[in-house]
Amino acid sequence: MRLCLFFILFNGSVFAQVNYPKDYFRPPLDIPMQLSGNFGELRPNHFHAGFDLKTQQKEGLEVHAVADGYISRIKISTFGNGKTIYITHSNGYTSVYGHLQRATDSIEDFIKKEQYKEQSFEIERYLKPGELVVKKGQIIALSGNTGASEGPHLHFEFRDNITENIINPMLFGFDKFMKDTKKPILFNVYAYPVGEESIVNQSKRPLLLNLVLQKDGTYLADKVVANGKVGFGINTFDYDDVSFNKNGVYKVQSFCNGTPVFCYQFDTYSFDEMRYVNALIDYSMYKKTQQRVQKLFMNTPYNLSFIKSDATNGVLVTQPNLTSQYRIEVSDFYGNRTQVTIPIVNDNLPVIIAKEPVSKYRVKAKNESNFSKENMSVFFPVNTFYEDFNLNFDVKNDTLFLHTDIVPAHTNFTIEIEDHKFSETQKDKLFIGSLGSSKIGYNYTFRKGDVFSTKVKTLGKYALVLDVIPPKISIAKPIEGKWLTNNKYIQFTIADDLSGIKSYNGYLNGKWILFEYDNKTKKIIHNFSDGIVAEGANELKIIVVDNCGNSTIFETQFFRSQKQ
Repeated sequence: MRLCLFFILFNGSVFAQVNYPKDYFRPPLDIPMQLSGNFGELRPNHFHAGFDLKTQQKEGLEVHAVADGYISRIKISTFGNGKTIYITHSNGYTSVYGHLQRATDSIEDFIKKEQYKEQSFEIERYLKPGELVVKKGQIIALSGNTGASEGPHLHFEFRDNITENIINPMLFGFDKFMKDTKKPILFNVYAYPVGEESIVNQSKRPLLLNLVLQKDGTYLADKVVANGKVGFGINTFDYDDVSFNKNGVYKVQSFCNGTPVFCYQFDTYSFDEMRYVNALIDYSMYKKTQQRVQKLFMNTPYNLSFIKSDATNGVLVTQPNLTSQYRIEVSDFYGNRTQVTIPIVNDNLPVIIAKEPVSKYRVKAKNESNFSKENMSVFFPVNTFYEDFNLNFDVKNDTLFLHTDIVPAHTNFTIEIEDHKFSETQKDKLFIGSLGSSKIGYNYTFRKGDVFSTKVKTLGKYALVLDVIPPKISIAKPIEGKWLTNNKYIQFTIADDLSGIKSYNGYLNGKWILFEYDNKTKKIIHNFSDGIVAEGANELKIIVVDNCGNSTIFETQFFRSQKQ
């Protein structure tokens, strides 16, 4: 007897079979390939777009073009992938190299020229086929730790030239450069009552299931006693034989009495789908416990292309007097598989664990919503959220209490605050801030008269914040009047405690100079090899402006000889 009322037959063959070239590309590094992050890995607000390749915990390793092509794009940013190079290849794919320390030779010369032309460290350039041609194996850069990197490594990915979809590098034969004989780890399995009337093991909240290892290497879960609709979620990760990092799994598939009901595998997807990671996981549990439980059902369907499900979207409907077997299979790219079986029976037992109390405000995902109180309001467009939910909304002590960040928003919503307390001069220094437990977050704020508005994607506490404090500029050792002949560079620390740094500019003897900015350390560095420094006396000026227009100017004089 089967549990599911409706289904659509599907299996692994429903995923598009593309003949990706297996031997066309070489590895981007000369050292043995080791992963600190793999394709599709679950990250904050996104799926990981490629490989994070270990670089022996250091910077400066040679990065090679993986095939012939031309550099089609260069992006230098203080966030994201930091210094990034894109190479377009003639076979229809683009390779991407991120978190670079710097480019090499003519590529680095081009970047510096464009930065000085734009008078900005952060630039983005799109190049034509004949401008910067590269050959397979050519050294294009040195590995680094720029952007949002949390340690030295190389971010590497593939994209389709036409669709710009990202593609799992394993599909291009990169699996042969690594070894993996280990099964994925199934850390936790949860049962979810789906809908207001459903009960699972006498609970209206998700419950952790006990797993017992069987002699054949599979797992058996405790029996689930349910009434109504039920879904399941898993916390899982994978190891390979050489990296010893917790990586994401490649494929998850579930079956009801042998019939497939829900499946996804990480082959390819678009950047527009990235934020759906918050729909795939139990976002509330993640925010409370930092545990990413992947839900094997969709209470409300969402458009994630690599999910294949039956007509009930993975939700199982229990029936009186029926017993069913629910099976979950978790696999890595090498075919190593972990399996758990969950017996399910229907019974109408009394509720012991009730749902959490609800609020009087109801948000329906398919409708727009507008809530106002006193001088504050919030507007949610259609499909801001993945599912309907009860919203906690209040205004107290000039603070907007907008639920908590346990419900994920997929798109921006608008907050408006009307102010009649601050002076006209002070109004120019106000922004709508996110009030965290230890830090105020800046949000770009638009002002029209007395009304301030901002667009955000996170629920939580918000208030108008006044910032009249200028940024700080500091240097470890004063250079006033000093000879810096033996120094290769000069370095400063810039910081702003409220609205954050908007711009920074350095001038040497009246000429703009390039300062590279590391957002992690808050340091700006000018390299004397740029050739702007003069023989003898030099006048240095640095101007830093925050997002509310407060500015700080630092001026000093130093001496340097170019005659070594």
